[in-house]
Amino acid sequence: MVRTRIKICGLTEADNALRVAALGADTIGLVFYPPSPRAVSIEQAQQICRALPPFVTVTALFVDETPERVNQIIQQVPIDLLQFHGDESPSYCRQFNKPYIKAVRVRPGLDLLELANQYLSSQGLLLDAYKPGVPGGTGESFDWQLITPGLPLPVILAGGLDPNNVADAVSRVSPYAVDVSGGVEASKGIKDIELVERFIEEVARADRS
Repeated sequence: MVRTRIKICGLTEADNALRVAALGADTIGLVFYPPSPRAVSIEQAQQICRALPPFVTVTALFVDETPERVNQIIQQVPIDLLQFHGDESPSYCRQFNKPYIKAVRVRPGLDLLELANQYLSSQGLLLDAYKPGVPGGTGESFDWQLITPGLPLPVILAGGLDPNNVADAVSRVSPYAVDVSGGVEASKGIKDIELVERFIEEVARADRS
């Protein structure tokens, strides 16, 4: 059985992150985008990373950040994977010599195959909903039929996922991973543990079927 990986994004507290990890999340997402209500400081990120058990990775989310700031964070926080959610070029993404994924806001007319070929140095494409002026975290889904089949990179599906629709998403899209933030929250940056548990159970149910 192929297992869909799970990323829980936008955590802000160490205890909350530890409980999420204990339920089976593969990676924790930390947001380093100051306008976001889920943004964390370097100190918060360090506390969260110290709390995590072995084999749970940490993904750092950036939006058109300066290279100096990205380097400062990856020097002080044990980041495993970089996630670029803005208009970063492939050369920008590669310069940090760390594995990265590129987020793409999917809309009609967007050539996903061309984009995937541009970012072949990435570990995967994160597909999110398009909303003008908003780089991500909209809580809205998009038409999964817009996803080009057979992309040359692993697909991480995001955008409006929650415990009620994630099984359908996994069954229809067969992504490498799913990414959720607002769909399992008690409040901005704090995850509802029961919703996280249900989300993870629904992904596992879809994998089994």
